[in-house]
Amino acid sequence: MSASCGLWYRGREGLCLLLMGILLTWLVPDVTDSQNISLQPGNNITILIKPGGKSPPSPPCYICTIKDGCKLSTLQIRPGMNVIYNYSCLNPEKYFVMEIQKVIDCTSSVCPFGNVALQPSSLRGLNRTFSWHVATARNMGLELNFSTPWLRQINSSDKCPDLVTFDISTSLRNSPVNIGTFCRNGTVSRIKVQGGGIVALYLPWYESLTQSGFRIANQSSIKRLCIIESTFQTESSATLLSANYDLGFPEDELMTWQFIVPPNHRASVQFLNYTLPNCDRKTESVEYYLPESYTNPVKLDLQKKQPASIGSNFNMSLQGCDMDDKNPGALRLLFTVTVQQSSMQGYLIYHVDLTKEKDMNVSIKQGAASRAAFVPVCVICKGPTDCDKELNLTGGKYYKISILCDNLANLVMTAEKTIACWDLQTCNVKNMALTVPPSLIALPVRLAQITWNLISPVDISAEIASRSMNLQQQVPEQPCNTNENGFDYQILSSNNKDNLNIGIFCPNGSIERIQMRDNVTITMRPDMNANGSSLLKHDLHVSFVPIIKEECIFTMNPTAGTTVHLQTPDWERGLPDYVTVSWSIAMPKKQAAKLAFVKDRVDIVCNMGRFYINIKEQKANGVDIARREDDPLPSPLDLYYPFWVNISNCKPTTNSNKLRVQLSVTFNQTSSGLTIILIAAIAAVGAVILAVTVTVCCVRKKKKEKLAPVGIYDGKLQTEMPRRRAFFKKGKKKNDSHIYAVIEDTMVYGHLLKDPNGSVSPEVDVYQPFEGPMEDAPPVPRLNFLNGSTKEEDLEDHLSLSMRENELYVSSELISKEPVENDDTSMAVVEGKRNGTLPST
Repeated sequence: MSASCGLWYRGREGLCLLLMGILLTWLVPDVTDSQNISLQPGNNITILIKPGGKSPPSPPCYICTIKDGCKLSTLQIRPGMNVIYNYSCLNPEKYFVMEIQKVIDCTSSVCPFGNVALQPSSLRGLNRTFSWHVATARNMGLELNFSTPWLRQINSSDKCPDLVTFDISTSLRNSPVNIGTFCRNGTVSRIKVQGGGIVALYLPWYESLTQSGFRIANQSSIKRLCIIESTFQTESSATLLSANYDLGFPEDELMTWQFIVPPNHRASVQFLNYTLPNCDRKTESVEYYLPESYTNPVKLDLQKKQPASIGSNFNMSLQGCDMDDKNPGALRLLFTVTVQQSSMQGYLIYHVDLTKEKDMNVSIKQGAASRAAFVPVCVICKGPTDCDKELNLTGGKYYKISILCDNLANLVMTAEKTIACWDLQTCNVKNMALTVPPSLIALPVRLAQITWNLISPVDISAEIASRSMNLQQQVPEQPCNTNENGFDYQILSSNNKDNLNIGIFCPNGSIERIQMRDNVTITMRPDMNANGSSLLKHDLHVSFVPIIKEECIFTMNPTAGTTVHLQTPDWERGLPDYVTVSWSIAMPKKQAAKLAFVKDRVDIVCNMGRFYINIKEQKANGVDIARREDDPLPSPLDLYYPFWVNISNCKPTTNSNKLRVQLSVTFNQTSSGLTIILIAAIAAVGAVILAVTVTVCCVRKKKKEKLAPVGIYDGKLQTEMPRRRAFFKKGKKKNDSHIYAVIEDTMVYGHLLKDPNGSVSPEVDVYQPFEGPMEDAPPVPRLNFLNGSTKEEDLEDHLSLSMRENELYVSSELISKEPVENDDTSMAVVEGKRNGTLPST
């Protein structure tokens, strides 16, 4: 048809092509609009239309031509061909792609320097890939310049936002090497590749570009794989990758990046990711040509920190090595270059003295990143080239640092110190001050937190105390005011199994000492607006002490006329299983305390062990109350002497119901109350004197009467006290303590019948009341351990103790001389001890 058109209408190709299009439309009516491609014989362009979808269409879609009809799945158009075609489906862009290849030979002829055009320019309707194959001599480099807004490099597996993508590669030893994949709008302005190159431009089917966006600028000698130029015009950051990043940098090759830095700006290099090859000869490295260095080139390992605060243009090169044939590995490098304006801050030197803090580590780094397109980074240096975005300082040294940062508010500083004690005899940690180095406070960087870790073995506990300030526990009714105090503390206790969050504390409270059984972490958290003077209020001292039984003991010294709010540790999660906590609360002078609980019951049901709460005045015959989980908590209670509050947890039936107890102690003036107490005490003393007088008189009267037995052990009477296993270590067969003879009143009351000459004295042991000082130790009801076990020998049941101290025996008749061998003299634990009364006999 085209040949006959050429005979009939020689020189009128346009009219002939129009007639061919009309004829194609008549022959194949259900197709898309026809398209025409005409390639000149000498332009070295080849076009290939081929399937590009992941799955074949249903129904099938074909390419239609006059010659072949609608049965082609691939169409190739070579130089000199003129083809009219269309498709048998309405959306061919889903199923077909187009590749346009152009060969440019710069080896035998002059290279066509200048802008590279998109040819043919009328292609549309499909996703297109334009490829330019530029051939040069092996030692010659092809320089490609890109139009603004230049290019931005990405990983080959990523996609550009607008899907317009450049792929640049070269051929090395007959093997393709990918120089990089790029999107529009970046800093890469020029690329020079060795031995020619291949530039591929991918355009989506809806994109209608008319220019390729690059030009062939030059052809000159080059002795490395490639040179990539990155030009910065203002503050920005660029991410770059080594050649052939996914597969690995070619063996024993060299590539270079050239960075153009604008005036009054500084650049910093940071390696984000890299992998190292297995070298047989040489070693991989990076080399810098820095404007302010007298030792160029500066050669660094990839593992080391890279230069920062570079004040002008500089080069960076990546050198590969000869790799092991059997296990070559791969050399890959991903890094960023950040350029930002210079500031006077970068020329100031700050002194950091950590010589007295040998076990402290300080970190200075940038805070949380912003969502802005570019956030200027802050670079901290401790030498001319030892700079990084994060600086770590080790204790025991003296540092001079500088900071390159426009906004120092973007920086945060943290510090951590470890204090260990492995032997109380040698560690000598007693009242050691937890200090904040003054040089850290003097830095123009916000101190976010400073942490002290107290480490010790299982037989040593830790103690926190304050000389000038007492601590207040943060509770909902009394939160810490960090704006006023300037800081607060978070205290954790930890062992090998779990952490116990003791709580958050701040100054101006009533807690003067906290003892913790396990390792301790104390974190001071200054307020955002805290200044150096507010941190001077910090005054904590630590000591290592012998092991305590409880997980935590609070020693409190409240102020008169105040109310103290308390709650069990680990409030968010609930007190862990089998944990015991105690509060030792002092009584201000001329004050009485009212102890109250927020709830009247605890919200737990024990599965293993028992929950106990004990309230005990630190005074003989003082208030002594014990409650279990199934008892109501004590009503508001008036106390007149220093007292203990002790809570011992069990293992609840469900994890959802964890133990949480809140209480308050209010202190008020108590002059009238003390008067009543004194009157009652005087009356009690008078009653005791009267009872003793009556007793003496009765005894003297009975001396005139015949001595008779007054106490006979009666085995038939019910005299067995409630039992407690293992109270006596021996049974009756081995212990004579159960045998009683006739007890005469002279033996019982001998100390009352002593004559002036002192001739009469008791011949048997008698009960002597204890009149010494009370022990300063918390009441321990039932010791529950973290492993769930309970030591019966350590139980301190208040009722059984009171019976043990006041053993009473009821006797009515004389017993036989032979003891009964099989009677049981052990005592049982009283379950009803909470009532505080003896069972009737």
